[in-house]
Amino acid sequence: QVQLVESGGGLVQPGGSLRLSCTTSGSILSISTMAWYRQAPGNQRDLVAQISGDITNYQESVKGRVTISRDNALNTVFLQMNNLKPEDTAVYYCNANIKNYAGVWGNYWGQGTQVTVSS
Repeated sequence: QVQLVESGGGLVQPGGSLRLSCTTSGSILSISTMAWYRQAPGNQRDLVAQISGDITNYQESVKGRVTISRDNALNTVFLQMNNLKPEDTAVYYCNANIKNYAGVWGNYWGQGTQVTVSS
């Protein structure tokens, strides 16, 4: 069993910052790509940022404001978000490709954390 748990969401004013964390636990042998997605009400779930090894990729709308990083020793991924805008309001989900102790790769999601940007 593999679990991903996000934390760090909340209410912040425009221009503020938040740091999201996603911790993993369970039957984990290896993790490849880790990513953050977001979904606003009525919208599809979109990729915000992903990291694979030293390679990162960002949605165009967050470039320069968001940084994804990971702690491989802790199997944790972070999302530092600065200069937040109301349009960043969404539920943010952690996603990871994980190989379990049986050697089987799977794609896993966290339960999401709400980020609300409002004055």
